[in-house]
Amino acid sequence: MLLYQFIPACWIIWLLIWLFASFGVKKSVRQEDPLSRLGNTAPIWIGAFLLSIDPSWFGPLRYRIIPQDLTSYTIGAALTFIGLLFAVWARYHIGRNWSGVITLKEDHALIRSGPYALVRHPIYSGLILAIIGSAIARGDIAAVLAIIAVLYAVLRRVRIEESWMSETFGSAYADYKASTPALVPFLV
Repeated sequence: MLLYQFIPACWIIWLLIWLFASFGVKKSVRQEDPLSRLGNTAPIWIGAFLLSIDPSWFGPLRYRIIPQDLTSYTIGAALTFIGLLFAVWARYHIGRNWSGVITLKEDHALIRSGPYALVRHPIYSGLILAIIGSAIARGDIAAVLAIIAVLYAVLRRVRIEESWMSETFGSAYADYKASTPALVPFLV
């Protein structure tokens, strides 16, 4: 059924937007070391693998915990779409300060407007929501493991980024942290 291609199409479009938007960013002045970066990216790739591979490959991980029906898929698709849209909004709002890895850019700016007024890490918030949506649509144990892997990576990245931002922006970042939640809007 064509409807069931909606979530993969959303992820493909998001990936193309992400690749296109990666050009023209500011030069990095500090970058996470490769081993640390592997600790952040490997769980994300594992999560993507678990959500994208044919469930028959997973043995007991293929057992469904959420019914495979139109309602579950529609809820998952809506969450995926909203999450990816939020991440794209945040990516364009941060502009040339963005990087796919943890970095500090030349003349790095502390962005506190747009989606960054709702949460300090809106790209991660959007991607977590999209992963949860995709996992709901998938509905199996492998999908739960994908959420866990991605959450681990995101929380690890947040911890590192928070440290770097605090070092760079001092009291301005402390004020931002005091007034804006890290990942979930409206939870200060």
